[in-house]
Amino acid sequence: MDSWRGLFFTGTDTDVGKTFVTAAVARVLRQQGRQVGVCKPVATGARWLRDRWLADDTVCLAEAAGVDWPPERVTPWAFPEPVAPPVAAGRHGVVLGLEALVRAVQDCRRPGGILLVEGVGGLLCPLTDSETVADLAGALRLPVVVVARRSLGTLNHTLLTLEVARARGLPVAGVVVNETRPLAGLADETNVEELARRIEVPLLAVVPHQAGPAPAPLPSLAAVDWWQLGKPAVST
Repeated sequence: MDSWRGLFFTGTDTDVGKTFVTAAVARVLRQQGRQVGVCKPVATGARWLRDRWLADDTVCLAEAAGVDWPPERVTPWAFPEPVAPPVAAGRHGVVLGLEALVRAVQDCRRPGGILLVEGVGGLLCPLTDSETVADLAGALRLPVVVVARRSLGTLNHTLLTLEVARARGLPVAGVVVNETRPLAGLADETNVEELARRIEVPLLAVVPHQAGPAPAPLPSLAAVDWWQLGKPAVST
């Protein structure tokens, strides 16, 4: 596979704000004058809009990157059931395959730009009948950004995710901690400092909870050199 610039965003769990963070990073890069492609190859929990199943995440990513592609290019496989991709696909007679998923992601590259890929769920979320999101990340050979929710359980979930990445040989660019709600209690107040002490990869940013529309770009994410982080991890 040719080397190319990109980042793979995964989460420590579902609903940690992967799409929010990925879209925010796309806006940062665009403000810097970069060409940005986006892809979330599989989405579940989609709605029937414009004669197709369309996920809110797909719309959010496309708008953030400023691409005018049809939704099927950003997310080739979208299903209404909010369950694991192979389960949702099976209910519609679709069999997901890793090679097809990789090709779909590659189709979203922009010449001279950077591609932001968002997974579904966490690294061990089933993606096909026999493979997980971690297998897709490994096949793409992109640096992984782990998005974690700032709450009780953050330490365990993040450390488990990083351990899986290390066992699979996945290059990890770093961790983004996203405050999905206002801080509430001692665990929320202390887990970022404790996490930074325990991980061996960079703590890239802490994204404060947004009570209203998020500023563009978010200062904590704008301070990160995403272009440099997205350089090819493997040269072939």
